[in-house]
Amino acid sequence: MSEMSYISVIERYHEYRDAIHGLLASIVTGVGDQRLCTKDGALAEAIVSIAEHYPFIDHIYLLDNSGKQISPIINKDGKAVSTSLQIGTDRSQRPYFKKAIKHEHDVTVSKPYFSNISRNLCISAVAQCGETEKVYMVVDIDLREIIEFLMGDTLRGRFNPLFKIIYSLIAIGLFSIVGILLFSAYSEIIGMFTNFNAGDDVYLKPFSVIIFLTLALAIFDLGKTIFEEEVLMHKDIFRHSSTRRTITRFIAAILIAVSIEALLLMFKSALGDGENIQAAVWMMFSAIGLLVGLGIYVYLGARAESYLKNMYGMQLNREDD
Repeated sequence: MSEMSYISVIERYHEYRDAIHGLLASIVTGVGDQRLCTKDGALAEAIVSIAEHYPFIDHIYLLDNSGKQISPIINKDGKAVSTSLQIGTDRSQRPYFKKAIKHEHDVTVSKPYFSNISRNLCISAVAQCGETEKVYMVVDIDLREIIEFLMGDTLRGRFNPLFKIIYSLIAIGLFSIVGILLFSAYSEIIGMFTNFNAGDDVYLKPFSVIIFLTLALAIFDLGKTIFEEEVLMHKDIFRHSSTRRTITRFIAAILIAVSIEALLLMFKSALGDGENIQAAVWMMFSAIGLLVGLGIYVYLGARAESYLKNMYGMQLNREDD
């Protein structure tokens, strides 16, 4: 399953709130009938049946009119959950039950909360299923999984561990190259001290060391960026801000390397190797172009993100009203 930060889950919930509530209402209405209250094993049959098509269903149980639990908590495999919250547990003060009491003829959906059973961020859908006496069916939903289901992101989540392994191997390869470059650089430094001979190239030898170190710096920044962005940190591919962060860090690493190489060529030209001056100038112009392009990209991306946040805030205000 793909990893999604809690902030992303909450944001996505508010973005797809109407779709989530509509889907849960149809699911709960389809399984909530008198049979659940009278037939032994009906809860297990119901949750196994709906979990085959809707894998985000976590648990199901029944409450009486006073909010006391009158059935075991059944998971998606149709088995009773071993927990301290057993039959007789008073849930009358839970927000989802209070909301169900106020809207007893409708399917109600709670706000996101952390489940005491699964320890995940979830929501609960509640519907009345009794006829002679009021009995409430509660269905716990894994919020992250239902969002992935609605976004069609479930299949990609299954490959996420494989992606992280591949990115880790790539980062390890880059760090290995950094080790080789550092070894070459320090070998050159040791050679300069042990085999020092005055000559025409005595002032140019340090530049080969600097080139090795510069390449090591650029490759290390690239490997570090890949490892942090793709392995350690959560990255929401549906959010432009995540993509912009990765591109900014990648281009910044290249920009530093190009700028240092341009300066090295200029220094070498000043020391007598004048044939590289034109290449140095063009490399410096390239660095300037990268910097200007990156600045425009970051500015426009920030403006777009600010606009989206304002739209998101207006949506939340409408929901509160």
